[in-house]
Amino acid sequence: MELNFVPSVFVPECMSNYMKTIAWDVDDVLNDLMMMWLKQKWIEEHKDCRLRYEGLIENPTHRLLGVGINEYLSSLDGYRLSALYQQMTPVKEIMEWFARCGNNFRHIALTAVPLVAASASAQWVFTHFGAWIRTFHFVPSKRAGQNIPDYDNDKSAFLKWLAKADVFIDDSPVNIKDAESAGIRSILWPRPWNDSKLTPVEALTSMEDFLNDGETA
Repeated sequence: MELNFVPSVFVPECMSNYMKTIAWDVDDVLNDLMMMWLKQKWIEEHKDCRLRYEGLIENPTHRLLGVGINEYLSSLDGYRLSALYQQMTPVKEIMEWFARCGNNFRHIALTAVPLVAASASAQWVFTHFGAWIRTFHFVPSKRAGQNIPDYDNDKSAFLKWLAKADVFIDDSPVNIKDAESAGIRSILWPRPWNDSKLTPVEALTSMEDFLNDGETA
């Protein structure tokens, strides 16, 4: 599999005293899943839908779409398993940050995704970020009829078990709150469904300040 990335370069100002570890959420942090799913699948299949990405003030979004949670999840999972998911490009600001500073830290991917789509998510991560992200972890999202071992209730439980992450980045206010309650420094990635006031560049700068200086992110 050919990796699609821009090689990292040495930039002294990005250096930290030692290799700290960043835990990255995948969907809607490293990529624009909800934006692309809404545009390429839901609206294409529901021509009368007037909801636009900026209006996704809730996640999950089934109530805003006027459908049940199972119909919503089925559509989202279908997108994850399609070629369109693999064709998504990474978030521009994050890819640029990795190319500039990624080699100064260790990175892990931590996502909540149904078991059926975990391999697709991992493929996307390693295709675009495999030069830096060397491990992929997921907390299985619950789906009807799924019967698998239950190791962790959420991402914060996994991070506590792993005990390696210096900072955690996620788009979910609930995940951020839980991680911070567990003593894990966290940054809320700006999306319409959360109250982050930061731009993507400001969020990355906040993360970098903490990693380099030990300040609160």
